[in-house]
Amino acid sequence: MRNAWRPRERFTDTGSGFLSRRAVAPHMDRSDLAARIDHTVLGAATTTADVERVLDEAGEYGMNACVPPCYVSEAAAYAPDVTLVTVVGFPHGQHASEVKRTEADEAWEDGADELDVVLNLGRLKAGEQGRVVEELSEVVAAVPVPVKVIVETALLTDAEKHRAAEAAVAADADYLKTSTGFVDGGATVEDVALLAEYLPVKASGGIGSYEAATAMLEAGAARIGASSGVAIVEGASDG
Repeated sequence: MRNAWRPRERFTDTGSGFLSRRAVAPHMDRSDLAARIDHTVLGAATTTADVERVLDEAGEYGMNACVPPCYVSEAAAYAPDVTLVTVVGFPHGQHASEVKRTEADEAWEDGADELDVVLNLGRLKAGEQGRVVEELSEVVAAVPVPVKVIVETALLTDAEKHRAAEAAVAADADYLKTSTGFVDGGATVEDVALLAEYLPVKASGGIGSYEAATAMLEAGAARIGASSGVAIVEGASDG
């Protein structure tokens, strides 16, 4: 496996008995920044050529790559040295739980190093917290690789964001992720700060520049998901 890092070791006592898992973003040069970027191509019309372009760019700049699940086996063979991320239950999170588990297992078997799974927002909003936790727990348990939970912050109230984060923690997930990028709105510094009190955060959705990315990292993000990975890295200094 190309990336075995599971970011569980940085804890801060909040004074309320809860241990925060807020990421701390040090000063980063270009290579440090690149390693935190999941360079992404997930559009409905994504082709093999699109995936290969993203993999080439990820390899050149030292980024990770996030690709559709149907291309994972090809991507793993094409760029074996690139940390490979794919999605589960994407983009709405309404797949049956068994389907999500199967997707996760097949993605890992195909060569994915990390999985980004979409939380079932309808069940969360309906107050079905137990079912949300159960489903996420089953996905996490199905694979030996890091799992990020996409919570689609633009569609949630602050109270729902807290409950989504609590569900991810209870399921033993590794990260929280702000957005699929398929709804209006995306990552905000406020949402990143909120989620970072629970788990490391992948800030995703509308991050198209170095300045936007560093704002998210300063707010507590540990990872950036963006289709503009090259532009973000090229905006950084070399040292």
